[in-house]
Amino acid sequence: MGSSVQHQIQHIINIPEEIEPALWPECCIYKVPSSLLKVKKVAYTPLMVSIGPVHHKKKELKEMQVDKQRYFHFFRERLESELNLVQYKSFLEQEEPKLRKCYQKKFSYISKEQFVELILLDAVFIMELFLREDKKWEYRDDYLMTQGCVSKSIQCDLMLLENQLPMIVLEKLYDKVVPSSVKTHTRFIKLAQKYFRSYYPHQKSSENKFELRKWEKSLHFTDLIRNSYLPNELRSQTDHSQKECVLRTATKLNEAGISFEKVNDRCLLDIKFKKKRFFSWFLCLGCLPCCKLFKATFQIPQLKVDHTTECVLRNLVAFEQCHYPEEPYICNYVSLIDSLIHTKDDAELLVEKEAIVHELGSDKELATLVNGLCKHVVTNSTCYHQIMEDVNNHYNNDWKWAMGTLRWVYFRDPWRTSSTIVGVAVLIFTIFNFYRVIDLLFS
Repeated sequence: MGSSVQHQIQHIINIPEEIEPALWPECCIYKVPSSLLKVKKVAYTPLMVSIGPVHHKKKELKEMQVDKQRYFHFFRERLESELNLVQYKSFLEQEEPKLRKCYQKKFSYISKEQFVELILLDAVFIMELFLREDKKWEYRDDYLMTQGCVSKSIQCDLMLLENQLPMIVLEKLYDKVVPSSVKTHTRFIKLAQKYFRSYYPHQKSSENKFELRKWEKSLHFTDLIRNSYLPNELRSQTDHSQKECVLRTATKLNEAGISFEKVNDRCLLDIKFKKKRFFSWFLCLGCLPCCKLFKATFQIPQLKVDHTTECVLRNLVAFEQCHYPEEPYICNYVSLIDSLIHTKDDAELLVEKEAIVHELGSDKELATLVNGLCKHVVTNSTCYHQIMEDVNNHYNNDWKWAMGTLRWVYFRDPWRTSSTIVGVAVLIFTIFNFYRVIDLLFS
């Protein structure tokens, strides 16, 4: 931190502590496992800004230090009294041992003073950034706000697993230091949720129906985004099946009469397989209007893939591998999608059904992206076991396979359906005429 900043808060030891004790989490900020780094290191590495101690020494990120100092100056100007900031630093110093424990690596080469100053500067930078983003129209002269490529790169860096601060550090800064006149939200978690809203897989429901209880226990920003992916029923589910279950590809399932259907306003992980017990024996009728009862349908909330999706999913998977090995919901989801997509044709089918939309160059690129997400990812259970078992039972039923093939060959679309119906009608008419002629000849 610069000398001017140090001078502002150098005599903090004698300031009485007025911030209540914090409930610090155990280790929650990890180094990405080397096996995952080898697959695609750039997906886990900050490009513009380092946050916390993991990447702070990288020369290519030093340029942003100037902006951090600039933001520290702007933040200090917001304060009604600098005493609050001084007390906040005192809080960080007293809790420094617990703060270090939040990181998998303890950084013994960084002194206590350096560690606290590093965390303070980064916490203030994030806070000022979020406050400015909340009222973006007021900061048209700030290139971090106005240059889209810069602001998006910073946003991406702030969700990386290795680039995190414990959420409690930022919550204390917001609650005890940020003036009430500046706050537009009662809780910092709401400010953070708004900043990362473009990363949520179901934006409409996230923006309009914000449920604080889903996010309030987030350990850091990576955990915040993970929580946004989880539907409530999965969050409460602890019984994961450890039985092995392999799912067929999308094209194979489609040939067996299973339709793929996109659904909106549902959490991304809330995948369902729907069919009616009796009616599913007549799948070939599912193509007819108003005959949904005869369909076996794989309902998949629409996945939108853009240039940040791979980075987000890879970091969420890495976090689960380290912190939630018994609740690998994102890993399970990625594995299921990977099972459905093996080739360009599988990707093309899901894109055609709008279960997936993407901004990539081709469906082949989509297949390559999806197939790479599960490399070296290890899970011992899946929350989708029942769905996969039901789909496989349907797939392995000879009669339903026959009916599915009949539908695929003769009832795939309205044109084939109409041609089939006309053909059957002509056949029946021909047989009728044949018997009528025979009857006339022998009468």
